[in-house]
Amino acid sequence: MNRPMDISEATLADRSHIERRREILKAHPEIRTLIGRDRTTAWITICVVAGQLCLAAVFGGLGLHCWWLALIAAYCVGAFANHAMFVVIHDAIHNLVFEDGRLNKLTAILADLPNAFPTSMGFRAYHIKHHSHLSSYDYDADVPSDWEARLVGNRWYMKAGWLFFFAAFQWLRISRLKGTVPGIFSRWSMINIGAVIVCDLILLFLFGPNALLYLLASFWFSVGLHPLGARWIQEHYALAPGQGTFDYYGPLNRIQLNIGYHNEHHDFPDIPWSRLPELKAMAPEYYDGLHAHYSWTRLFFAFIFDPRYSLHTRTENMPERPERQDVMAENSHATFKPALAAQR
Repeated sequence: MNRPMDISEATLADRSHIERRREILKAHPEIRTLIGRDRTTAWITICVVAGQLCLAAVFGGLGLHCWWLALIAAYCVGAFANHAMFVVIHDAIHNLVFEDGRLNKLTAILADLPNAFPTSMGFRAYHIKHHSHLSSYDYDADVPSDWEARLVGNRWYMKAGWLFFFAAFQWLRISRLKGTVPGIFSRWSMINIGAVIVCDLILLFLFGPNALLYLLASFWFSVGLHPLGARWIQEHYALAPGQGTFDYYGPLNRIQLNIGYHNEHHDFPDIPWSRLPELKAMAPEYYDGLHAHYSWTRLFFAFIFDPRYSLHTRTENMPERPERQDVMAENSHATFKPALAAQR
């Protein structure tokens, strides 16, 4: 269990979602009926995982000489499937699939199999702190490191490279974080690692290396240099004054399990993905006036090629720490202009 956030840490975190949740529940107490779990997520997981493993078997059967075909399929199909499974992992670690915590962990591990690389239990350990310490540099792994932001700057090729290696950059941030993160080397982490390795070995033995290439590429593209990678920009990069979290209301929500409803999720992390549109419909006065995106693809290209975008547009959402003031001042030229925000 995560320890409670003390007062000094709370002052370094974005508390707007806590306050808005309180206001929404006061104005719309009926929203409490949306809180709960959705077992349909488990059936979706079974179908998507089975589909990805079958596709991996097909590309494995074609042989390694068809590696290029596996990469194309991973970019055009596999990335969408794996990204949807990341949403399942996300809901499962919030215990939004089953009441039994063990079943939620098993669901997350099952959804992790198409990644061919264990991620679910590690993500579980750090994502909880993302909620409790939102935008706190010392505790939120979603915030780019200072060296990372300086390295990338606002050069288009560096931003493209950052997106391509996003998974690696995310992993490197761990060493910066303060406080203990329980569960990183827990029994469930070992189960996660073991399940993924066994699945990888079975695929490799039965179908060959091209099967693993397809899954690994699907994982890599699903979080990186792909329009889906714009999700990481959409969620918390500063696009409007006084707003630290942003939504995506485009058509891909239908196959990406409503992950774009990010303000709604941070306000109510105990409501499953399938009911987030209902939450917005029940309290429109709290969400309709917020800046939102309607195209991940448009945002993807805007982030890469518009020089006013940089990793500093994420750190602008953070309450300033005294030791960071010089860094923020030095990079003030990179401030993102509200004119770039998506238009309704």
